[in-house]
Amino acid sequence: MTKLIWAVLLSTASATSAFGQEAKPASDATIAAQRSVAAQLPAEDGRDRDFADRGFIGTLSDPVINNKDGKPVWNLGAYDWMADGMSPDTVNPSLWRHMGLLRKHGLFAVTDNIWQVRGFDVSNMTIIKGQTGWIIIDPLTSRDTAAAALKLVNDKLGTRPVTAVIYSHSHGDHFGGVRGIVNEADVKAGKVAVIAPEHFLAETASENVMAGPAMGRRATFQFGSNLAPGPQGQMGSGIGKGIGGGDITLISPTIDIHKTGELREVDGVTLEFQMVPQSEAPAEMNVYMPASRTFLAAEIATCSLHNILTPRGAKVRDALGWSGFLNEALNLYGDRSDIIISSHCWPRFGQSEVKGTLSGQRDNYRYLHDQTVRMMNKGMTQAEIAEVLKAPPAIGDQWFNKGYYGTYSHNSKAIYQYYLGWYDAVPANLNPHPPEVRAAKLVAAMGGAKKVLAEAKKAMKAGDYRWSSDLLNQLVFADPKNLEGRALLADSYEQQGYQAESAIWRNMFLSGARDLREGMKAGISAQSIDMISAIPTGLLLDSVATRLDPKIIGDAALTLNFVFSDRKEMAKITVGNSVMISEMGKAHAAPAVTVTGPRQLFLGLLFLKMPAAQLQMAGLKIEGDGTVLNRLQAALDPMPGPFNIVEP
Repeated sequence: MTKLIWAVLLSTASATSAFGQEAKPASDATIAAQRSVAAQLPAEDGRDRDFADRGFIGTLSDPVINNKDGKPVWNLGAYDWMADGMSPDTVNPSLWRHMGLLRKHGLFAVTDNIWQVRGFDVSNMTIIKGQTGWIIIDPLTSRDTAAAALKLVNDKLGTRPVTAVIYSHSHGDHFGGVRGIVNEADVKAGKVAVIAPEHFLAETASENVMAGPAMGRRATFQFGSNLAPGPQGQMGSGIGKGIGGGDITLISPTIDIHKTGELREVDGVTLEFQMVPQSEAPAEMNVYMPASRTFLAAEIATCSLHNILTPRGAKVRDALGWSGFLNEALNLYGDRSDIIISSHCWPRFGQSEVKGTLSGQRDNYRYLHDQTVRMMNKGMTQAEIAEVLKAPPAIGDQWFNKGYYGTYSHNSKAIYQYYLGWYDAVPANLNPHPPEVRAAKLVAAMGGAKKVLAEAKKAMKAGDYRWSSDLLNQLVFADPKNLEGRALLADSYEQQGYQAESAIWRNMFLSGARDLREGMKAGISAQSIDMISAIPTGLLLDSVATRLDPKIIGDAALTLNFVFSDRKEMAKITVGNSVMISEMGKAHAAPAVTVTGPRQLFLGLLFLKMPAAQLQMAGLKIEGDGTVLNRLQAALDPMPGPFNIVEP
């Protein structure tokens, strides 16, 4: 059966595009901006370099990780071209320093019986030595990178079985490689425990299945999936390198953690959990290891300011709650910890570092929250707050509080949205024209394309790339075939990408420039059959309902019973008023059709839209009026593919 793969299509951007355009060097304005940044950076004290290097044991001799078909899915040496010293003019000096630390890869000793594999993906794999095997926290994004990481562990430390896997939270880069390190049969047999925070599966379904197609396309921009690493290309993601290629997999948890302070004896190791829901992820927890006085802060405390609303899209996070959880962690574990590690970046060693990290990041999120709300309550809008809100030096000069991933600009907008939503109370913004219509009207009002181009060129010459991209975006949406407008907009985006301290802002600007020059290209897909197979049936059916096309289904009234024979589940399906309602554990007394079979065949029917007759040959049983099933299937949108972002 065809697979839907969460993958990064590894590619190298060509020097020339379909439009004959090339990447440009840094402009004079960008060079001046980079020098200004460099002059204002905090003094270097060497702590981060020490922490990032400490405990290095070794890495793979071959930097390229291949999948089972021999296709490269990850290159550990993708940033070997970087060197110590001054940053190139096309990279923000602060980001250059940061990526110089993040590019390190291999197996690192943290303390007695705890190690991390870093640089094999955007996230870290944490390894704890149990009495009989390895306890793995966060098995990376894909089967192949996780398998390579575990092989490195076994080669360097001695081969042991994996006895437990812990998912710290419901984001794919923290569970997707699970099948690369354990066999599901061993999980079902009770040989391997899979531990996760409560509501893990529901939140995984919400993000990766319900909103997966749109989020995956946007993530291609955020992570720069179609950009080659380089001085004019991708410079990591701010908390890691990028997203590893290959299959994302999922095995359902066997143990749920429910409350802070909960203790679990896992393969002879005592673990204590702190629940931090609705912070960086809707379902998330931290792990404290008392024997080693080590606190794993999952993703609520890393080497960068994080996202209150990640640009790829997600549920808005609670900045005040996030700050509160950091304060709780400080109170619960600050005096009991000598090391703080996370699911991204490098550790920090020493009790003062643990306390300083937790308190410093606590204050960062609290300041961001409180000052956004203060300005919001004075009547300032999202854009107005974002323009003026900056971290004070006591907070912002701490390297781990800098905006390599999240920024004060888009995070303040997210906090505004958290409380007040998208509407800024200006009636003109309540019902504006859609982008294409508005763009055409604006271009006409300005005097036409030539006038817009002339004004944009003036702005670019003055180094005002924000204004030039605003103007040129209107022109491209009004006329996407205007080649001069496309080329100039790409140039404008590119300079803003070069100047960005945030790795993901850089990626989004440069990805926009790439799409304008070379056309849209596929990238990350946030779904896989393996992951879908692990999602509860009711949540999957709710996702199917979001693809029902009212123009095709019309006023049809359909009644179906679905019987999932392998799971001993049934669902009552009712279609009416162009809405599909599914009720688990119920059945119509007299349905128009009853469909019975293993759930995998239903996935083929509803997600891949395989012909019912073909699935019947594979064992799907259809009783009653089969045309009803055909009508439902025909009214479902195909699984969405890539869509335009920087043009209509």
